[in-house]
Amino acid sequence: MKDRKLLSIELGRLSPEEYRSSPESGIVVVLDNIRSAHNVGSAFRTADAFHADRLILCGITAFPPSAEIHKSALGAEDSVRWEHCPDSLSAVSRLRAEGYTVVAVEQTTASVKLDAFRRDPAARYALVFGNEVDGVSQAVVDAADFSLEIPQYGTKHSLNVSVALGVILWHFRPQDGYDNLAGTADWHKRCPNQKPSIDKG
Repeated sequence: MKDRKLLSIELGRLSPEEYRSSPESGIVVVLDNIRSAHNVGSAFRTADAFHADRLILCGITAFPPSAEIHKSALGAEDSVRWEHCPDSLSAVSRLRAEGYTVVAVEQTTASVKLDAFRRDPAARYALVFGNEVDGVSQAVVDAADFSLEIPQYGTKHSLNVSVALGVILWHFRPQDGYDNLAGTADWHKRCPNQKPSIDKG
């Protein structure tokens, strides 16, 4: 057999405890008034996949415990740290004070195209994703260090927030890979004859 699907035990999954104790990625995700709990759950799941350090759920954004979040998160709300902040602008201001570069993921007059952006490996980033209808609030755009735009080539120029989150987090992944994470090292012990399923870019 030339190729086969991997078994669950071969995927190099971290336990929630390993996830929380492994080295930080330098990425925080901020959800600015997301109205759909399913999108919040997807954000947890995607943040887990790319090892974001935490989610900050702002304004009307739903937060755990929530059956809707759990359904789409598949339990990732137990691995990714999160907090709720009543106001997006205060969350962003606090993150800037903590030394994060705040990035509004939004289409603006001065937005940087994603394919032209390169992550500074020494920087920590707070990535802000906005409401499904209104996007990132103008006040948060004004407070951000810059805006980042996903180039699009169709008729809509609109992505679901959970899809946008996946595209952006993939781009922000550590360029030296994830081999320093506890679960990956353990995976090599369990499956020494398999190639890792984590792409190192």
